[in-house]
Amino acid sequence: MGFWGLLVVASMPILQVLIVSAVGAFMATDYLNLLPSNTRNSLNKIVFVVFTPSLIFASLVETVTFEDIISMWFMPINIGITFICGGILGWIAIKLIKPKPHLQGLIIAMCSTGNFANLLLIMIPAICMDDGSPFGDHGICKAKALSYASFSMALGSFYTWTCTYQMIQASALKYNAIKETDKFSNDSDQNTHLLNKDNDHIDKIMPSSSLTSQDTENQCIVKKKDGSISDQLVEIIKKIVEQLLAPPTLGSFAGLIIGAIPWIKNLLVGEKAPLRVIQDSMTLLGDGTIPCLTLILGGNLTQGLKKASVGPTIIITIMIVRYLILPVIGIGVIKMAANMGLVPVDPLFKFVLLIMFALPPGVNISTMAELFSVGQEECAMLMMWTYLAAAFALTTWSSVYMWILS
Repeated sequence: MGFWGLLVVASMPILQVLIVSAVGAFMATDYLNLLPSNTRNSLNKIVFVVFTPSLIFASLVETVTFEDIISMWFMPINIGITFICGGILGWIAIKLIKPKPHLQGLIIAMCSTGNFANLLLIMIPAICMDDGSPFGDHGICKAKALSYASFSMALGSFYTWTCTYQMIQASALKYNAIKETDKFSNDSDQNTHLLNKDNDHIDKIMPSSSLTSQDTENQCIVKKKDGSISDQLVEIIKKIVEQLLAPPTLGSFAGLIIGAIPWIKNLLVGEKAPLRVIQDSMTLLGDGTIPCLTLILGGNLTQGLKKASVGPTIIITIMIVRYLILPVIGIGVIKMAANMGLVPVDPLFKFVLLIMFALPPGVNISTMAELFSVGQEECAMLMMWTYLAAAFALTTWSSVYMWILS
């Protein structure tokens, strides 16, 4: 497959995202007003609670077996490495460019979290079916590609809805705490100014003396005292349990367990499966995930074009991390793993592992930004620019990776 053929294949899923985003942006304009802010928030919650878990569950149950889980054991490690390396690079980036507080978690998330949803499901099978594919028989290659892509989607969703979700949530809490502190300071200054005005005979009034008991309680909420080690440990365990009980994570666990147990899987999957209506229903619900996510992304983009403050420095930084540094790191990681005998000799499997380092940011980040009301417009702007560059980046790195594996 030549460069231009790869460009067409890599561009298809990117163009789908951009076209549906444009539809969402038009629906959110004042002319139609079909996707106002409150509608996007409600739709976003439905995606989080219903559509995303259904998509993950249906894909895992149908395509992954216990043998696949054993043979692809390095894939979760590989995805974890992409998250760790991207997160470290994102942390270094925010120290260098010093963005606004509410964008710090978003930048780290976009550097660490790739799109493991629809891109691999479309791109890898398409490469397999091309006449110039270096991965052998078209039919066998496509079957393996679907299995690899589905497993990576489920694993990527697990990482995204645990690590990235926690990252965005922590950033939102930090930003809200800063806003509360600023609001409290402004109220305190205003109270002091009024007291000075009303009591001209008093030479000096300390700001702390104007605090009421309610103000003191508010200050305690903003500035919590450090608890004991046991209290902190309990809090950490609560947060971990909360992330594990998130609907997408539960969908991942359920799909893996049912997919790994043949007799339960046979109840749901297949033309003669007695409970196939459950699997069909989950598939039907899951099919709405990506369109809804992309429409929401487009709706946020309309607001982002009006008031988002994302400078070119942030956009270029994320592109350098995702499309230059991470893919080079990926080559080193997979070469080292292959030399140590940690990955199968299957070149298609190695190609999938490599391409994970060159993916654009995951669209689920926009869902989390919407859930916590932090950086929604900026997220939409960053998504637009990174996806515009993704087609050329994916094409270039796909060519490089296939040359390395050939």
